[in-house]
Amino acid sequence: MPDSQPQPPHSSSSSAASSEDPAALLLCGARLTDGRTVDVRLGGGRIEAVGTVGSLSAYATRVDLSGYLLLPAPAEPHAHGDTALSADADGPVSYDPQDVQRRATEAALLQLGHGATALRSHIRIGDVPGLGALGAVLQARRALRGLTELTTVAMPRVLTGVAGADGLAMLRDAVKMGASVVGGCPDRDPDPTGYVEAVLEVASEHGCPVDLHTDGDDPARLARLAAMAGGLRPGVTLGPCGGLGRLPAEAASRAADQLAAAGVTVVCLPQGGCGGAERRATAPVRLLRAAGVRVAAGSGALRDVSNPVGRGDPLEAAYLLASRHGLRPEEAYDAVSASARSVLGLPEVRVEAGFPAELLAVRGDRLAGALSLAYSRIVVHRGRVVARTSAVREYCNSAAAAALDLPRQGRTELS
Repeated sequence: MPDSQPQPPHSSSSSAASSEDPAALLLCGARLTDGRTVDVRLGGGRIEAVGTVGSLSAYATRVDLSGYLLLPAPAEPHAHGDTALSADADGPVSYDPQDVQRRATEAALLQLGHGATALRSHIRIGDVPGLGALGAVLQARRALRGLTELTTVAMPRVLTGVAGADGLAMLRDAVKMGASVVGGCPDRDPDPTGYVEAVLEVASEHGCPVDLHTDGDDPARLARLAAMAGGLRPGVTLGPCGGLGRLPAEAASRAADQLAAAGVTVVCLPQGGCGGAERRATAPVRLLRAAGVRVAAGSGALRDVSNPVGRGDPLEAAYLLASRHGLRPEEAYDAVSASARSVLGLPEVRVEAGFPAELLAVRGDRLAGALSLAYSRIVVHRGRVVARTSAVREYCNSAAAAALDLPRQGRTELS
């Protein structure tokens, strides 16, 4: 019998049984992190049932997941779609809307292939791009609908003084245009506290979340920010906060307690910050978690001038949290999945009936191994397969391999 039975519909638009749903999927023979091997039936964009292998009969498209570990899909909470994939460009980064749309679309698809079925992209407004880059990324968002969920953060440069008046007006226009989050980098404004006050005011006016860039290396500034942000709904996110790790232990611990009390989430960037090689430090993840701060992990720069080799891979971010920062594999993966989805305001995903069908299948049978060697991946968004990556490793004939009866992939005999 199924281990997990269908739940009551979440809305009047929920689908009927998968036997009546031509788009239904049956994921067969998937391994879960608790060690079970199961079939999973998807319909109407949700998980309808989870059962032992062979227990879920349905008229549905079957996807064989034998040899795969099935996980909640990761999300990308800190991307830069307007500058992604620009490291090899000759001269300054082009902000021509067509160039920005192309880069943002390609970057989102690359990250989707890695498994991220939702991402938040920080977009510069004002200065050279004006609102053009934001408009281009919003156009990419519309084109990607059904493949991935792309949301945008408007990032003005200056918001205080005479020079900030235009930036503040443009921030309000950006929200009206479709930016769903307000943010920016207060560290670069002549009046960082005033910058944060302006952002929080606009967020309060429009009921938007806040997502701010800060290095976090100034304890007094961080304390003021936490005090101002406390209790704001729908929430405040800070990142990458690499400077927190450079503070004396007592100051860093006090700052972590203040952020926890304010309910602020920190998005760290284990693959490197967004400000160039000099700011590649990662936030003190274990210290923040011990203080009760929700910590998510993002990728940051994807092959732009600040990180020409950025990969934008959430599983690599989780791998780095486990290998460099001592998190257990389950904690590391939570940072790029459940916690990252929470930053984006998305519902929780579990491989259980009734939850959204946002899933990632990775070749392997244990989470630690998947974070280490996650080459082959199958990505499910809204209940359908939207991306596949297949890797084949081949070796030439070897007496040692034959003697040990080691597994091989591929059909080509190499000599």
